[in-house]
Amino acid sequence: MQRASQRSRSARLGDANYRRVDECIDGVLLVETVFVPKRLLDEARKRGIDVESLVVDLLVERLGIDPRDAVDVHLELATKFFEEGLELVEKDPVQASEKLYKAMEECVKAVAKLLDLKDVVDRVKARGRWTVTDLERVVRRASEVIGEELGIAWDAANYLHVWGFHEAKLSPESVKARAPSIRRAIELVKNYAEKLLKHGTDSSKD
Repeated sequence: MQRASQRSRSARLGDANYRRVDECIDGVLLVETVFVPKRLLDEARKRGIDVESLVVDLLVERLGIDPRDAVDVHLELATKFFEEGLELVEKDPVQASEKLYKAMEECVKAVAKLLDLKDVVDRVKARGRWTVTDLERVVRRASEVIGEELGIAWDAANYLHVWGFHEAKLSPESVKARAPSIRRAIELVKNYAEKLLKHGTDSSKD
């Protein structure tokens, strides 16, 4: 276990077999290196699977953590992906597009937990992974509750995913132009989660 004073990014070491898992305790960052066989990483990339997101989803499920904590976990990952995406915009708009899409994807997963959309979550559990159809259902239903900004951001993220990442057709300016709506969506969900938590806390006092 290593200690670091500044937040380090998930990184590949050596022949890309390693992932770093960051944890901050009392303001000190603890970094743990996790070994993942290269064959698994290559197969995951081939199938378009993000290893970090997959690990988080599996840990949330296996540990059976409180839904409110699961919301925080997904929002933290959304923020991380968003920040990484912004850093990549100028030098690698293709990867930046995918990072920003992943940020929105994690935001939507947080919403599913936040609104307790059991039908979608149960279907994901049974299948073992999220699909675009699942994410789309969450967004359309949640937009009516949380706000239309969620749907606008999801559409922007999908555009980045298709035209920025898969087709690699977008310039840094085009990628950057779609980032603000994703940032607003993440903040919108964070604020809504805090509002629900405060309401629940106040109700428990009555």
